[in-house]
Amino acid sequence: MTDIATVRETILEPDLPIVDPHHHLWDSTAAQRAAAPPPTHGFTKVTSRAPRYLLDELLADLNSGHRIVSTVYLQCGSFYRSDGPAHMRPVGETEFVNGVAAMTASGLYGPVRACAGIMGHADLTLGDAVSETLEGHLAAAPARFRGIRHSASWDADPEVLGPLNRNKQGLYVADAFREGFSKLAPLGLSFDAWLLEPQLPDLIDLARAFPDTPITLDHVGTPLGLASYAGRRDERFGVWRDNIRELARSPLVSVKLGGLAMVFCNFPSFLSDPAAPSTQLAAEWKPYIEACIEAFGVERCMFESNFPVDRGACDYATLWNAFKRIAAGYSADEKTALFSGTASRVYRL
Repeated sequence: MTDIATVRETILEPDLPIVDPHHHLWDSTAAQRAAAPPPTHGFTKVTSRAPRYLLDELLADLNSGHRIVSTVYLQCGSFYRSDGPAHMRPVGETEFVNGVAAMTASGLYGPVRACAGIMGHADLTLGDAVSETLEGHLAAAPARFRGIRHSASWDADPEVLGPLNRNKQGLYVADAFREGFSKLAPLGLSFDAWLLEPQLPDLIDLARAFPDTPITLDHVGTPLGLASYAGRRDERFGVWRDNIRELARSPLVSVKLGGLAMVFCNFPSFLSDPAAPSTQLAAEWKPYIEACIEAFGVERCMFESNFPVDRGACDYATLWNAFKRIAAGYSADEKTALFSGTASRVYRL
């Protein structure tokens, strides 16, 4: 298989400032040495291409040609505390990431400010009891902690999620979850949602029930094209688009434009050999991205890398080239919103 790291394109619009609002950090090799389960955000066949993605690897991507000025870290189950109460162990991830953020804030690694915003995890099904976890995150990173991601990804076909098939159906409509969710807004915290395309109605209902809580939909709602959905992605596009339009009616909901290089979408570019160029990626992803921009407007849309998970289709530089090709017809102000402005506002950078 072609090493995607060797595929190089000329950087488009290299001076355009970018805030990358979605990436991860992990070290599955250390987890294996410790006989602990590795981070489980992506399938093994994807993450095995990046078993270690820490500051050095992140900086290599951030400095690969595009003008990345800052980033937002999204939880992925890394560096939890190894002891103490179970509900407080996710705070370890925030403690770790805040240290990485402090390293880049020193200026020793150049002008980029990595992990300027941090989205952690808390089990919102704990209801009132989740307040202690939320306060722990805020204490660990008072200047950078922004909120919680509690993924609800589920499908009746267990082959869709594979090793990530760990949630029960209907998480976002469950009473216990909503009791915990209600604790976010009073603390000034927002919520990131990861689910699959057929689950979008659950998020629509959640947004209506909590109109004062900012919500960001990750990965344009994760269109499906594998397992029982193989060959049906185009067939379901209209259903997905209708739900996106309905979700956009909630004014505090934003959407991340990305994540389409994941296995779940199963575009031809996924794990292709040779690696797909940005022209092909832009053509595959454009219908979903343009539909989101049409529904939400540029002020509630932000391009995301989802790295290193999206290495399943391309390297970091090629991914941003693809986004820039899709946005080529937008005005300078619209590009500012899509590539940096919305992310800076939503994550209070």
